[in-house]
Amino acid sequence: MPKVHDFLQVQEVAKLLGVSPNTVRNWGREDKLPEFRHPVNNYRLYRRQDVEKMLHALQMPKRTR
Repeated sequence: MPKVHDFLQVQEVAKLLGVSPNTVRNWGREDKLPEFRHPVNNYRLYRRQDVEKMLHALQMPKRTR
């Protein structure tokens, strides 16, 4: 069963990834970053492990052809 500390809110994710909160929301909408909803207040939530994967992907150097 996931715990509260396993999830991050939009502002926390944006700060960790160095992007705007709207970018995080867009990535959730576009299924680039799995998005969940809090059952009580309907806030967007993101699993910490998914955010860490995204951070790693953003830090990887791009290959050139």
